[in-house]
Amino acid sequence: MVFRKINFDIWLQLLTFDVSNAKDSEYMIKEFGDKETAMIWNGIRSRKLPNEIQDVARRKLRMNNSSQDINDLRIPPANHLEKLKGESNDYYSIRINIQWRIIFSWRNNDAFDVKIIDYH
Repeated sequence: MVFRKINFDIWLQLLTFDVSNAKDSEYMIKEFGDKETAMIWNGIRSRKLPNEIQDVARRKLRMNNSSQDINDLRIPPANHLEKLKGESNDYYSIRINIQWRIIFSWRNNDAFDVKIIDYH
């Protein structure tokens, strides 16, 4: 058997959920801010993010994707939905745990630039 080496970026593009072709805006996440978050969304383990947060992060990404309004993310209260301040004042965050957050820009009931970040 011959295995070809495939460029990681090409491989990720093949596996990344393409939200840009969704009909009638059925998906709320329109754009990921980085490859690691897209990998988690697609159920692929990331080596750059702690293993212990990845299942919770994927669940929270699904919550974000199914939200029709920003206030939908207030439930459950453990999300701790916050509008960020300062340089990031166009962004919101929800908690994965005490250290990690999912941040995103919310425009026209859609999420853009969705990223998992170390908040501390």
